[in-house]
Amino acid sequence: MPMDATNLRDFYRSPLGRLARRQLSLVIRKRWKNLDGLSVAGAGFASPFLGAFRTEAARLACLMPERQGALVWPHSGQCHSVLVSEAQWPLPDNSIDRLLAIHCLEQAERSGPLLREMWRVLKPSGSMLIVVPNRRGLWSRIDATPFGYGLPFSRGQLETQLTDALFAPDRWGEALYFPPLSNRLMLRMAPTLERMGSSMSVGVAGVIIVEAHKEVMAPISGSVKAIPAQPVLKPVNTTRPAGVRRH
Repeated sequence: MPMDATNLRDFYRSPLGRLARRQLSLVIRKRWKNLDGLSVAGAGFASPFLGAFRTEAARLACLMPERQGALVWPHSGQCHSVLVSEAQWPLPDNSIDRLLAIHCLEQAERSGPLLREMWRVLKPSGSMLIVVPNRRGLWSRIDATPFGYGLPFSRGQLETQLTDALFAPDRWGEALYFPPLSNRLMLRMAPTLERMGSSMSVGVAGVIIVEAHKEVMAPISGSVKAIPAQPVLKPVNTTRPAGVRRH
């Protein structure tokens, strides 16, 4: 059962959630430094991370799956959130430049159709950033956090699913190396632990982060002429040999 939107909102308002949001936002912004004039969408519960792009993106959509429920976002101005079916988004083909999926893939009822829908809406030149709980990390083992719900991934499992859905991974990363504990001492130590963990690449981070692009079959160039197929069988000679009579 997925964590609903209200629980996710409350988590990101807690001290531990604010810290997790800050660390993940740093990684996302490092990947996507400039989104001026682009179409940006978030899938799952991405609203805590989309606010930084409101003044840059030409179009912004927050796609909240019906299994989690939807909240109005942002609180003021034009609403950018919409309740969507898991595998049927109200977006045209090839319409999104940047797609952020967080609290999404691991909580999906069926990940295959969801990934195909992501492939459909992403532009051929676009980029998708997926954040999923790491099966080897501590966060996936504690139900009190959003990354403890759903199906955690190993890097190999995630790579296989992306490849099957015709996505090509470009860059891998991890985040949330500090344990998901809310005591004051651990919260103060978290930034130091995050820096140490990312420098050592120990593989036990709370989440796996991968940036990928869609693979598209190249069209045949107009300068290439089709060559008609040659017949494999030779035509049968229907003439009768000399001296042969019909009976």
